[in-house]
Amino acid sequence: MLYLGRWLLLTAGVALLAGTAAAGFLVALDWVTSWREAHPWVLLLLPLGGLLVGLLYYYLGRGVEAGNNLLLDEVHRPTAIVPLRMAPLVLVGTLLTHLFGGSAGREGTAVQLGGTLADQLARLPLLRPRERPTLLIAGISAGLAAVFGTPLAGSVFGLEVFFLGRLRYEAILPAFLAAAGADLVTRAWGVGHTPYPTLMVPALSAQHLVLAAGVGVVFGLVARLFAGTTHAVSRFFAAWVAWPPLRPVLGGAGVTALVWALGTTDYIGLGIPTIMASFRGPLEPYAFALKLLLTALTLGAGFKGGEVTPLFFIGATLGNALALVVPLPLPLLAGMGFVAVFAGAANTPLACTLMAMELFGAGCGLYAGLACVVSYLFSGHRGIYGAQVIGEPKHRRWLRQQGKRLREL
Repeated sequence: MLYLGRWLLLTAGVALLAGTAAAGFLVALDWVTSWREAHPWVLLLLPLGGLLVGLLYYYLGRGVEAGNNLLLDEVHRPTAIVPLRMAPLVLVGTLLTHLFGGSAGREGTAVQLGGTLADQLARLPLLRPRERPTLLIAGISAGLAAVFGTPLAGSVFGLEVFFLGRLRYEAILPAFLAAAGADLVTRAWGVGHTPYPTLMVPALSAQHLVLAAGVGVVFGLVARLFAGTTHAVSRFFAAWVAWPPLRPVLGGAGVTALVWALGTTDYIGLGIPTIMASFRGPLEPYAFALKLLLTALTLGAGFKGGEVTPLFFIGATLGNALALVVPLPLPLLAGMGFVAVFAGAANTPLACTLMAMELFGAGCGLYAGLACVVSYLFSGHRGIYGAQVIGEPKHRRWLRQQGKRLREL
């Protein structure tokens, strides 16, 4: 009872902080997105936005530029409380990225807000030093749950994201309490979330399960491609551009040129309208590749934001394209891709399965879950979070990699 009471107090604080921060962030993000869409000429200033983001982190954020990976490292090997300046820096950096037209998401910002604010509570006498990683996990769970309105997925994401093949069960109660509380706080502020359609699924059969596993292979390979491309762009800029603030300037110029050549702004920002359209009817079969390229260039160059909403876009439009050759309902394929590409890139198949059930209805759980698990397996030991540690290798041939971080491979 003492343990439960202590964590009820701590997670209430985490939920209040993370839920309030997420609500404010979502409102601000909606505003800058609406302003950008009403003034499309601002895309020409994306290199200037890149310079502002670059200078901001070069002079004020060198210790926190690792972002989500810093939080993961602090859970694996706690050293010092995450600097509070990470929260305002990632908030401003993400809003600047979206204001000027970069292709990025919002999950990274919400997770960093939740984790940073939660970690400040480690100074309270209620918390024992060895429990600080649990508090960070609760903050990460709260951030994801609040920004997407998915408390179950958020709680399991916080338990699952640190190790490939293992869960942090010692943090299960704080993660669930913080995720549920943060979602309630965000909604109490009157901030809603994108409503997705309830998916109708075909009758269960061996053929349909084989098809779901087959498209899961494709989703996993594309997730691997996204992670590899983003890291390759980052390494390229680090090798060829010595002054860090100049990297997002050049990346922004590249994004602007590509968008001008395409003649459409459908592939910048969050891309929510295109995601929703992928459930309704056929789109260009190459839409996922364009979003992948623009997002890898944006984030790899040093702009701030998350990878998850772009992964939703990539997965949903890829599933939409696969409907041309796979005899499964188009909305179901779009929904499976929506979560499965995320599962492969973040190495979190359980959280993504729960997300599918929370967003699209419980009926799609088996199909989405199978696609997520297969995607996770076929993405290999690659992912968007280099600080993830291999707890259990995905195949016996990789046993020697157990215990290593993904960035060490």
